Amino acid sequence: MAVELLNPDGLPKPDVYRQVAVATGSKLVFLAGQVARDADGAPVGGGDLAAQVEQAARNVHAGVTAAGGTFADIVKLTVYVVDWSPEKMAALGDGMMRAAASLPIDPVRPITLIGVAALGEPDMLVEIEAIAVLD
Repeated sequence: MAVELLNPDGLPKPDVYRQVAVATGSKLVFLAGQVARDADGAPVGGGDLAAQVEQAARNVHAGVTAAGGTFADIVKLTVYVVDWSPEKMAALGDGMMRAAASLPIDPVRPITLIGVAALGEPDMLVEIEAIAVLD
């Protein structure tokens, strides 16, 4: 595996993500933002943030797998949530944990969470993009 995840001394040590990812591979993979659409393009989880997070994470997994890697090769996730508020954290976590349990993956990575007014598709509540490093 080309990724070492750290919560170094001198920084807060969150449970749900890591502050640092050290990547030592040679192939960079940049995944476009993934939304809650299945392989046929049909929307998944209309109005349900947790269901949409789960599908978007599944799509990220499919993308990195297609590039020859695994979710463990992801060094950074950026999550965009429409109309973000702290009350949405439980649904965000629930969706990631459901994806983690069913794939199985470990979604604990360096992550940036960004609240946005809207996404490119009006029925989508979340979009997840990823950067991976492969050996």
